[in-house]
Amino acid sequence: MSLFMLAITVSAVASGNPKREFRGAWLHTVHQGQYAKQSTEENKAYLRDQLDKLQAAGCNAVIWQVRPSADALYESNYEPWSRFLSGVAGVPPVPAWDPLRFMIDEAHARGMELHAWLNPYRVTTSPKEELPVNHIYYDHPERFVRYGTQLYFDPGWPENRDFIADVVKDIITRYDVDAIHMDDYFYPYPVAKVDFPDDKSYGVHGNGMKRDDWRRKNVDQLIEQLHKTIVENKPWVRLGISPFGIWRNKKSDPRGSDTNGLQNYDALYADVLLWTEKGWVDYMMPQLYWEREHKLASHDVLNKWWAENNNGRHMYIGQSVNKTMDKADLAPSKEKSQLRRKVEMSREENGIHGNCWWPGYSITANYKGVADSLAATLQSTVAIVPSYPWISTSVPVAVVVKASKDGKLTWDAPSVENKVTDVVRYVVYRFDTKKDINLENAAAIVSVIPANEYVATEKGVYVVTALDRVNNESPASKPVEIK
Repeated sequence: MSLFMLAITVSAVASGNPKREFRGAWLHTVHQGQYAKQSTEENKAYLRDQLDKLQAAGCNAVIWQVRPSADALYESNYEPWSRFLSGVAGVPPVPAWDPLRFMIDEAHARGMELHAWLNPYRVTTSPKEELPVNHIYYDHPERFVRYGTQLYFDPGWPENRDFIADVVKDIITRYDVDAIHMDDYFYPYPVAKVDFPDDKSYGVHGNGMKRDDWRRKNVDQLIEQLHKTIVENKPWVRLGISPFGIWRNKKSDPRGSDTNGLQNYDALYADVLLWTEKGWVDYMMPQLYWEREHKLASHDVLNKWWAENNNGRHMYIGQSVNKTMDKADLAPSKEKSQLRRKVEMSREENGIHGNCWWPGYSITANYKGVADSLAATLQSTVAIVPSYPWISTSVPVAVVVKASKDGKLTWDAPSVENKVTDVVRYVVYRFDTKKDINLENAAAIVSVIPANEYVATEKGVYVVTALDRVNNESPASKPVEIK
């Protein structure tokens, strides 16, 4: 292909990129040894580099794991410092720093969202792991169970739900996170021929229910309680879940997907459809880590099924970077990966609002050129995270932009009162002429920034809009021309 034809192809793809799209990346800390090996300053430099590379690949949100196993990568009032940060559970980093606060500041400085990722029930990840003396386990060992090789909060005790809700309240009231995010580990993945050992909690709180239904109710109550905790304290903070990719198979439930894999509802006791039906969660992020043609769990089948079952909430598709890049696309396509087609499929469904990449480290490592491909075409334009109209539909007022002779744009920042309608980011657009102004043109967005100034590096006509905490956008400012 000639360079001219390549340029036309890239331009055509970019022009079709949506203006509103969630483009997230998971950065996990569990079993990541690099943090404990690095100094505070090395960790800061490393994380800045990760964020820079994600931003360059077109991502606009980071899912940062701050509670991998009943511990904390922040200054927690409830749980000990994570061993994945300092190397020893309960020992703070030296020199002292707060990774969550750092990541919030750095992500927001780049116009990106920061979603704090918590694992709800897991306490240990190996049988030999020792908990620090100040861990809640030693105060209430009766509320924990060992299943397989790991220790867990028993979801059957209401006190555990209260504790997890307190952890979430502590985070959202002290940190400016955009969302609380939980992954697929509710009741643990089944251990062969071993039932979860919850006889004690079931005996006290089962109330004659079938145990499977009771277990599902326990998780339902946790999600409902977290939703209420967030709404009562910071209603703009979203609650998102990234469940295993199958709710139920059609053979188990006519509402299920045409698949034959493990089921959230039956194996993990997570009735994730109920949570969107009830409005307890703001987005669902199913982990569709399979190839398009998978016999038991086809990505194509599940992509459509989840789109049709979003229940009026946002749906972001969890994509496996490595499996996507390792598998060639289906005939007649001759592409060496399934990347382009998977992103296209997510955009073809009105019920899907974006994608999230697992693991984010594979994006930053540019695994098989994935970051290059995203930056060149599929995520080459800047995208704004979709708004959440069930939280708020108020629109910020337009800003007044002034331009200096040296190309610096400035505008007054509205006062912040710590509410949903606070303006927290600005979108800067550039057009060739005033006649070209069209806020739906994603290719015209040059930056999303928290600051109320921007230095234009190109001639053209500029307009600026304001975004509130749930990404409602103001009308455009009056255009200013940079000559």
